[in-house]
Amino acid sequence: MCFDLDSRPPIVPIAGGALDSARSTLTSDDGVRFAAFRARAAVPSGAGMIVLPDVRGLHPYYEELTLRLAEHGVDSVAIDYFGRTAFDAPRDDDFEYMPHVGMTTWAGLSADIRAAAAELRSPDGGAVRSVFAMGFCMGGRLAFLSSTLGLGIAGVVGFYGWPTGPAGNGSPAPADVASAMEGAVLGIFGGADQGITSSVIAAFEGALTAADAEHRLITYPGAPHSFFDKKASEFAEASDAAWTETLEFIGALTEPAAG
Repeated sequence: MCFDLDSRPPIVPIAGGALDSARSTLTSDDGVRFAAFRARAAVPSGAGMIVLPDVRGLHPYYEELTLRLAEHGVDSVAIDYFGRTAFDAPRDDDFEYMPHVGMTTWAGLSADIRAAAAELRSPDGGAVRSVFAMGFCMGGRLAFLSSTLGLGIAGVVGFYGWPTGPAGNGSPAPADVASAMEGAVLGIFGGADQGITSSVIAAFEGALTAADAEHRLITYPGAPHSFFDKKASEFAEASDAAWTETLEFIGALTEPAAG
């Protein structure tokens, strides 16, 4: 298991930073309803974030992460992946997610990402000016790929998302479609990740450079895969640094809110 089931985002809450939050249901452009969690910023920056979870789907970890983003002025929506196969099942620690992961498709996932972007641009979602995507593991790969969907995305943040090789859901390898990416790319990796090795990261770096894509790939020495999902005390230094990088990345690319 690459994450701790009882972990929570390693981010200190900011009292009063979020205006409101709620579970909601979105509808993709293929007509499928799926679960989401929305958080609005008390003082919007003009940025909106699509939060793409790991294989657990809309686990409470990602609901809390959405709140932490809103506290920093980023209207956010976290989405679930399993509306087509397990719409009503709770995404708690007893949820058997892997059979449903195996039934996801790139067509369905990309439809859901498009729905999340439309939600953020709607009045209810904050009418944001700059849309971003942020994902973890499976969601990290999807975050990279969201920049190829023609959504006008300002930037993507992939935490240990696999950038090369095939995926069971049929999604292309981000390194293979770097020339189709729009916006900037921030890739965050762990130096002790036994799967996403330095050679894999170098291949992604080469593909982004060849495509003239604006990017920054960061590797934290000694940090394992899913280090940001571990208990906060385990990899606090790397997690703090990655969060700071993420907020600075968003701030540098955000078109300010009107008025």
